[in-house]
Amino acid sequence: MREPVLSQAIEDYLKAIHFLHLTEKRVSTSAIAERLGVAQASVTGMIKKMAEMKLVEHSPYQGVELTPAGEKIALEIIRHHRLLELYLAEAMGYSWDKVHDEAEKLEHVISEEFEDKIDEFLGRPTADPHGAPIPTKDGQMPAFQGFALSQAEAGDRVVVRMVSDRDAEKLRYLGKIGLYPNIEIEVIEKAPFNGPVHIRINEVSHYLGRELAEVILVDRIEKSAEGKAQNNS
Repeated sequence: MREPVLSQAIEDYLKAIHFLHLTEKRVSTSAIAERLGVAQASVTGMIKKMAEMKLVEHSPYQGVELTPAGEKIALEIIRHHRLLELYLAEAMGYSWDKVHDEAEKLEHVISEEFEDKIDEFLGRPTADPHGAPIPTKDGQMPAFQGFALSQAEAGDRVVVRMVSDRDAEKLRYLGKIGLYPNIEIEVIEKAPFNGPVHIRINEVSHYLGRELAEVILVDRIEKSAEGKAQNNS
C-alpha cells in the first residue's frame, strides 16, 4: 500500500511526468502544463510540493525528474489504468475508444485487493486493449520494442503492437478499418512531403494521414528463411 495517501492531482502529475520521460530525461514544466492542460504557474506550485515530498527532483531551468519513489507510484497508477481498460473491454463490453476515459476516473480509487482480483480474473495479462504493456505488481515496466508506422518503408510487412489511447476519434476510425494490436499490415506506399501512408489490411487498402500513422507502433515481420534465400539468388 502506498504511503502516504496521495491526491488524484499528484498522481496525475507523476503519471504525466513518467510518459514525458519516455522522450526526454528531464521534463520541462511547460511540457507538463501542455500534457495536463493546466497553467504553467499551477505546475510550478505542484512541482515544488512534490519535490518537498521527495517524489520529484527539480532544478531551475533544468527540468523535472521522478525520484524512485515517484516512479514507483506512477507505474502503480499506470498498472491500475491499463488493467481497468482491459477489464472494461473484456468483462463489460466497452469499445476500445471508451475505456480510457472510464479508467482515468477509476484508476485513483481502486484498492490493491480490487487490482489483484482484476489481474487474476483477466489471467495475469501483459497488455491493455491498445497493446500498451501493463507494469508488473512489483513495479517493473515490461520492455517494449517498436517504431511508428509513419517510419515504415514501402514494401514492409509489419504487425501492430500498440496504438495511443489518447484520442477516441482516432481509435474509432482505426477500429472501423480493422486496425488493432496484433493485426498484420502491408505498407504499399508512402507519399512524399509528409503525405499519407498507403497500407493494406486483409487485402483491403487504406490511406492513413501521417499524423495518425505516428500514433501506431509496429514491428517488422521478418521474411522467412526461404524467402530470404530466393531474394539472394
